[in-house]
Amino acid sequence: MASTTRRPSKASDRRALLEARILTVIEELLQGGVTYTELSVEQIAQAAGISRSTFYLYFRDKVDVLLRLSGCLRSESYGIAAAWRPTGAEGGLEGLTRTYERIIRHYRKYAALLAAIGEVAAYDPVVREAWGAYQRQFVDNTIAVLKEEQTAGRTPAAIDPELAAKIIVQGGGQVIARQVADGDGAHDPDVARELATGYWYGVYRRPVHSSPDGSS
Repeated sequence: MASTTRRPSKASDRRALLEARILTVIEELLQGGVTYTELSVEQIAQAAGISRSTFYLYFRDKVDVLLRLSGCLRSESYGIAAAWRPTGAEGGLEGLTRTYERIIRHYRKYAALLAAIGEVAAYDPVVREAWGAYQRQFVDNTIAVLKEEQTAGRTPAAIDPELAAKIIVQGGGQVIARQVADGDGAHDPDVARELATGYWYGVYRRPVHSSPDGSS
């Protein structure tokens, strides 16, 4: 039997278009100085040119909107990070620097959404858990990379992959979020290089120091 390609339903197409419109609207509203907590469903619906009833056909509430909209941010940024490996043409310090640059550019593209997620995650357990699961993806990927490097003898065996991965992901994530929130982008390449240099020489290629008696 010949295989058939399932075409997206019209409902899915409408949802995608509506989500894109709402994302644009939310970005504009947030850039105007209002916080996500202050936004009402009425404001979002009115700015998007839809009725409240139409809004509720697609979303349960504002939190549901935020979770849906964050899907693209999460999947694309994870794809960028997961594509990097310490060795190969795109590996090494330069490759890691370029990876951080791509992630920063991606987050800057969704700066308003990123700020809204951080704001709501502070008090909403559903958003906090979703963002935590997202970060866990990065941690698990980094653990796998570190273990591969340790097996190959390129990363010191004494490094705890779990602890190092959490520091890389959580620490780097905070630096990037702050840079996107406070900077205008002029120093993004410098921030990316500093992050890459610190983690490359501090973890992936940490020198094995000699003991006081001179032995390794």
